[in-house]
Amino acid sequence: MKTARANWLIRRKESGVTLLELLIVVVIVGILAAIAIPSYKKQIVKTNRSNAMADLQGFAQSMERFYVQKSTYAGAAAGTVFPAQSPLDGSARYTLSIQSQDATSYVLRATPVAGGTQVGDGYLEITNTGQRRWDRDNDNSISASEQTWNQ
Repeated sequence: MKTARANWLIRRKESGVTLLELLIVVVIVGILAAIAIPSYKKQIVKTNRSNAMADLQGFAQSMERFYVQKSTYAGAAAGTVFPAQSPLDGSARYTLSIQSQDATSYVLRATPVAGGTQVGDGYLEITNTGQRRWDRDNDNSISASEQTWNQ
């Protein structure tokens, strides 16, 4: 025959989780979050950068259409030839601009918007010859190792 204490222990065991078990779950979730959140943020930055690269290529195509119509790149302006932000719709993460231009050449630039998720990721550039550059180290200059968009 079971005693009252034995019955209480059986019911207690079936009633739920202990504080220790709950703490262990919270610690495990915290560790997983500490690993996953930085990886997720890096992926978001990489995705936004890829979108800006695609938008710069679209901008370059617009500049080529402008050249075909006018026989010069001079006079083209960001915002008229192509939108001045990336992504093209929604909240801007990059500002698209014409860094330099003359009758036969141009340099287009995507600069991270101040205070946005891309700050510290460096600017992207594309030239009329198709040369792609990315200031990976965010030092406001393009070194020999930064002459590509390879991520």
